[in-house]
Amino acid sequence: MSDSTKNGFPAWLIAWMEQNRISLWGAANLRDFSTPGDENGRGFPRALAWAIPMNPEIMAAIRNGPNQAYADEYTRVNNRINELAADLTNEIHNRGFRAKNLAASVRTDLVNIKGDFPHKTAATRAGLGWIGRHCQLITRPFGPWVRLATVFTDMELPCGPPIERNFCGQCMRCIEACPAKALTGRAWYPGLPREEILDVSACDTWKKTHYFEYHKGHNCGICSSACPYGTKVLKKR
Repeated sequence: MSDSTKNGFPAWLIAWMEQNRISLWGAANLRDFSTPGDENGRGFPRALAWAIPMNPEIMAAIRNGPNQAYADEYTRVNNRINELAADLTNEIHNRGFRAKNLAASVRTDLVNIKGDFPHKTAATRAGLGWIGRHCQLITRPFGPWVRLATVFTDMELPCGPPIERNFCGQCMRCIEACPAKALTGRAWYPGLPREEILDVSACDTWKKTHYFEYHKGHNCGICSSACPYGTKVLKKR
């Protein structure tokens, strides 16, 4: 975050983010959303969201399908997210507030193929990026080559502003790259149902049929690898 957008955040939180080398983060107003509850079943009005970048060379190398390097990087970053989210949750608890971390890449609804809450919703509400035609968050610094973290809380925090439009223009590269033909090509806007962008069943079936050796078919990444916002990151390096 820039110095100007740090105004209003507690100094300890800014220091925690800097200590853990998290450069893209913010707070999301979730009062209009149903969030997972605490031990008493109470939801949360806000969330802290951040992005951890994936290795761009690895991401660029999966245009024709996932490989072991990508599967390993996926695991490494997810583990790092879970460690950091648990640590931040404890920090918030120690300061007298409620908090609950959302696990990375865990499906709790196997029928609808989704987790307890979309990390991407918290991220867009926090202003980290927008949802591309491949149904993934796209950020300015890292493109879509990120994994996302979410910690729900009742701390008073300066939220957003949320990103409420997409910046994909007329680009269809992710649509053309998807081997499952699971992407509709619709441009995202807040409130657009996931099924209007992604046929999640077709995506899931393709992965389990063709890439089962990588986390039992939970990995693909081809559409993300094709995204120009990702390849820009690689060119900068």
